[in-house]
Amino acid sequence: MDLNSKYFDRIRIKPESEKRAESEPSSTCEWEGCNKPGGYRAPKGRGREGEYHNFCLEHVRAYNKSYNYFAGMADDDIADYQRSATFGHRPTWNVGVNRGAEAGAKPNWSESFIDPFGVFGGAFRRSKDSEPEPESRTIGNFARRSFEVLDLEGTEPADAIKARYKELVKRHHPDANGGDRSLEDRLREIIQAYNYLKSAGFCS
Repeated sequence: MDLNSKYFDRIRIKPESEKRAESEPSSTCEWEGCNKPGGYRAPKGRGREGEYHNFCLEHVRAYNKSYNYFAGMADDDIADYQRSATFGHRPTWNVGVNRGAEAGAKPNWSESFIDPFGVFGGAFRRSKDSEPEPESRTIGNFARRSFEVLDLEGTEPADAIKARYKELVKRHHPDANGGDRSLEDRLREIIQAYNYLKSAGFCS
């Protein structure tokens, strides 16, 4: 690659002609009574943003020492400006404030909303006419198999599951069958199924 190529110079860096133009002062210093070359910009002040004076190095330093953007402003105006500068001089609103709230209007509850986890702080509520939906529980493969062992469908409450377990244990226990131990495997399945449902929170 030829680093001295005119194409490389135009693409990667500023051309030397532009560098020379920037380094050379464009005019003489604007300071009264100074004939030195300028080239150092200084802002003209509030209300003239984007406009600059052209000074020499000595006078731009003197100008910057005495420069005050807030000169002539009242203390309250300065405080308001500084407060607005925190947000980039963009409009802001308090959370939850809108035209309806400012006018004292009450929220419209014509539509019903459900907020089961209280995310909206109770702002949304269920309409009076709606019925609470029954809670549905997720049944996995192991739980479904355990309910089958206990001859249950999986929709029964905890008390019904416990009662069914006691009934099956009494029916399959060797003491209830004259010491017959042929049903021990079935009894073991019932106990394991109930213990799993208990650990999964289906019963206590």
